[in-house]
Amino acid sequence: MFLRGSQICALLGLVMVLIAPVYAQFSPFQPLPKEPPIPANNPMSAEKIALGKNLYFDSRLSINGTVSCNSCHNIMAGGDDGRAVSQGALTKGKRSAPTVWNAGFHSVLYWDGRAVSFEDMLRTHLLARDAMAMPNANAVVARIAVIPGYQQQFAQAFNETKPLSYENITKALAAFLRTLVTPDSAFDRYLNGEKSALSETALRGYDHFINTGCASCHFWVNFAGPVPGLAFNMGEGFYELFPNYVGSAYERKYKLADDLGRYHVTKQNYERRMWRVPSLRNIALTAPYFHNGSVASLDEAVRVMAVTQLKKQLTPQEVSEIVEFLNSLTGNFPEQTLPRLPETRNFSAFAATKPAK
Repeated sequence: MFLRGSQICALLGLVMVLIAPVYAQFSPFQPLPKEPPIPANNPMSAEKIALGKNLYFDSRLSINGTVSCNSCHNIMAGGDDGRAVSQGALTKGKRSAPTVWNAGFHSVLYWDGRAVSFEDMLRTHLLARDAMAMPNANAVVARIAVIPGYQQQFAQAFNETKPLSYENITKALAAFLRTLVTPDSAFDRYLNGEKSALSETALRGYDHFINTGCASCHFWVNFAGPVPGLAFNMGEGFYELFPNYVGSAYERKYKLADDLGRYHVTKQNYERRMWRVPSLRNIALTAPYFHNGSVASLDEAVRVMAVTQLKKQLTPQEVSEIVEFLNSLTGNFPEQTLPRLPETRNFSAFAATKPAK
């Protein structure tokens, strides 16, 4: 029997509620942990994180030096770029750039879940034309290898015979990405016992959020379904059909069904319009909304979701109160400082790099 995406989410959400008394870590809503799961093959270290931060801000990782990772995922703000679709080194993307804040709590990455880890995502992202557009892995390594400061940093971060490699470039970037956590939101404080952390309006919104059905998909620590752990392993995605109820005016207005989502990855008909459930943490700071960035405001996004996913019409007051609750999910952003990048003296890394074929 094939279930609608919302039915799958609702069933899983119900399971989480039912087993919560047995497994405390499966409570439907939890404060954000201090760090996401760390893979055994890429342990964290101060040296690796510092290296990853440099690489994150370095536009020399793009083919023409026009973009860095931070260009589309601005961690000085909400972790995205505020555009409907991002501008890569050579071409525009086809989907809106999701925030990297708290992305380490996802079990798969990209809107369509095609990457099973940060490391996996970065292997392709550095080469994608709508991202960094480097021609191949060897070209990325060659670009970095001519920068003396990076050679020293890789030697400090990786105790290996040949520490500078494409794999280690992705590992350093991934290690830095896993530090991007925004704890201590008003809702986190509320869950931790500070009942005055939420206003009466936000509390009513919280009730609407649950009773309307939003929480059937948007639950657990990242409001995006299970994190890697007891229920899901890394690489197992939590997906939702969107739009769930087709044919609405919202669907036509915002072209919500034009992109078939995971179908482009798997070519399986049952995955048409299936998407990884996105996080709602810091959602107030990451407009525009949805995979195509078609909706400019959060209140409109709430109305769209109610109709297309749950076939419900919300009153203006219900929308306003849900938005007030969603505002309570904005966390505490750790201060970010721009790094001083390793230098090249008397020559250009672009001119000196001759990528291996």
